[in-house]
Amino acid sequence: MINEAINALREGRFVLIYDFDNRERETDLTIRSDLITAKDILRMRKDGGGLICTAIHPDAAKTLGLPFASDVFSRCGELGEKEGDVPYDRKNHSSFSLWVNHRKTFTGITDHDRALTISKIADHVHAAMNGGGLPPFGAEFRTPGHSAILRAADTLLDQRRGQTELSIALALMAGITPAVTVCEMLDDETGNALDKEKAQAYGEEHDFPFVTGDDIIEAWENWRRESVS
Repeated sequence: MINEAINALREGRFVLIYDFDNRERETDLTIRSDLITAKDILRMRKDGGGLICTAIHPDAAKTLGLPFASDVFSRCGELGEKEGDVPYDRKNHSSFSLWVNHRKTFTGITDHDRALTISKIADHVHAAMNGGGLPPFGAEFRTPGHSAILRAADTLLDQRRGQTELSIALALMAGITPAVTVCEMLDDETGNALDKEKAQAYGEEHDFPFVTGDDIIEAWENWRRESVS
């Protein structure tokens, strides 16, 4: 299934990523950001229901000057994130960076506005990973906005094994721009995270590959070994 997931991501189709039974126990609707459309945003908010975020490679985040939100808000006293605050990942802070709108959006919240913002974020990630060529990030985006950016950990899955790092690892294996948009799947009946079995059934119904964090880690380790051999 991991090869199907890599191909689906490469082709701009959705992939379902479930993290781990001992972590969030959540499945994210996942799609490459540079090909995202308003219809994809619609599916995410209707069939996912969680927060729509865009994960980006740490090297791109550094080049673009995008901080971790925890570092920004640490200046706000008690509001700042404290060590151990995240119950499912006490060793690491959250991966949230800034919330932005592209400057050509209106409110920033519509499906079309969010698709524009996210695709332009991907353009800047691509430029940052390939020597530049675009205006400064702040020239095209403003904050606060309606599209959340997630900054992957510096050493990816060696450091943190969240949906952010799993999706970026999958993007690298697919050979695409490492900017991936994710949205947690919630259960309309309970309001909780959608059960793994229900997420798998959804994937089968819509022909979206379903992979777990363990699947991605195994493929990632093999891919890295092959890359250096």
